[in-house]
Amino acid sequence: MLKLKKYLLLCGLIVLVSCGTPNDPESIFGGNGGYNIVGRYETQGEAHDIFVDDSLAYIAQGQGGLLILDIVDRTNPKYVSFIHEDARGYLDRIIKKGNVVYLAAGGFGVTAVEVDDPENPEISISNLNIKPATNFLILGDWLLTAVDEHGFNISDISYPQQPDIRTYTFTPGYAQGLATNSDSTMLLVADGEMGLAVMDISKINEQQGFGDYPLLNSIDVPGYATDVILVDDRYACLACGTGGLSIVDIADSANYVLTATYNTGGYAKEIAVKNDRLYITTQGRGLQMVSISDPYSPQPLGVVKSGYANGVALDDNYVYVADREEGIIIIEIPN
Repeated sequence: MLKLKKYLLLCGLIVLVSCGTPNDPESIFGGNGGYNIVGRYETQGEAHDIFVDDSLAYIAQGQGGLLILDIVDRTNPKYVSFIHEDARGYLDRIIKKGNVVYLAAGGFGVTAVEVDDPENPEISISNLNIKPATNFLILGDWLLTAVDEHGFNISDISYPQQPDIRTYTFTPGYAQGLATNSDSTMLLVADGEMGLAVMDISKINEQQGFGDYPLLNSIDVPGYATDVILVDDRYACLACGTGGLSIVDIADSANYVLTATYNTGGYAKEIAVKNDRLYITTQGRGLQMVSISDPYSPQPLGVVKSGYANGVALDDNYVYVADREEGIIIIEIPN
């Protein structure tokens, strides 16, 4: 448990946050922009990523396996279950479809865990040979996995417990994060030092996950692109390590334009968006909140300072941060 006091930097003010134990909600005073830390949970392992599905949260814990929490009461998350055996490797990213959770474990590949009974999760496949697995995207019955220097993999998950590996497609760089447009014809790849790569996946169903998926275009951005989301089917927002946030206009498929960069201070790792507000984990610099209502001029909304923020998830009312040192932090979003 960290014993240092935390700070919430919002609206240009520094607001002292009370200490308390990691399992207790912390109070915020003063100019907090409407955000409030309402709940915390000290995980037994290092929290690297989080997936929230209604009243349950699923946490990838590095070498510490999969943790499931009951978050019906966001102010008091409760332990449900934990599974570690056969979940080998460094579990860094997580995604869920139906009653199956998928865990990316780098050089140990992908592990699938059945969670239809959350109190008794069972591993259905351990360390599937899709590696080095760095991140995921689910499109219908397709599991797309970013596999670093090998680009991305497509697997059929019509039977979710047993992914059927179809094909790999190389990208210009080292694939770290994936996103798609609204009609799932383009795959956006946060491509490491090569920036943003956009691939044509319009024939993924026609080709049943096999065949070629050509590069449409790419653009270099500052830093090392680790994650990407697409806003309004036009603006690709990338978390770029020490390069912070980059925003790219991809409206003209022949001429991508870097519209803005934003210095997050820390190592921009994972990114989420809601209502033109970006939430970016920056490891030692906590969770950064940025307005992109003007994609040419992103503006700071605040920083939730924490130990080592890695993963982020959203629902309608809350932001969930997976912090390697502090566990899970739950923040209420202002109306």
